[in-house]
Amino acid sequence: MTSRTDWFCVGKASTFSNLESEHHSSQETSLEGRCKAFTIPQSGQRAPTLTECSDGDTAHVQRQVLVFAYRGRIHAINHSCPHSSFPLSRGAVFDIEDFGVVLSAGVTCAKHGWSFDLFSGRGDRGNYSLGLWDVDLRGDEGADKEVWVRRRAAS
Repeated sequence: MTSRTDWFCVGKASTFSNLESEHHSSQETSLEGRCKAFTIPQSGQRAPTLTECSDGDTAHVQRQVLVFAYRGRIHAINHSCPHSSFPLSRGAVFDIEDFGVVLSAGVTCAKHGWSFDLFSGRGDRGNYSLGLWDVDLRGDEGADKEVWVRRRAAS
């Protein structure tokens, strides 16, 4: 059981622009400039801090959650690639499909090209798994809902 303090509000749903595939569904869509990274508070702090996804700063990505909307669904994942600790905000999202049928969605790390499923966290190589976060939209029906995230328990 998790407590209410395990959840962090990261803003209104309308502040996350919905990413769609830019061309054909098999094409990747860049995350650069279209996502938000939040530094997760240390114990005793209450709110996450919005962090600029700048080109040079990779020192703190392991303590950050990356939040973005893709095809109408808000996703929250660890900001660092589990293989190389490279910022996934420099990567791209894409549809995972088989013979034109969309089965899932994934994110590709820009450093080595490794990909991870946004729903299961499974990587396409090795035993690496992407850390996923639960997302909860809270608020009245019809209103701009707040986006709340919490680290998903390891399965």
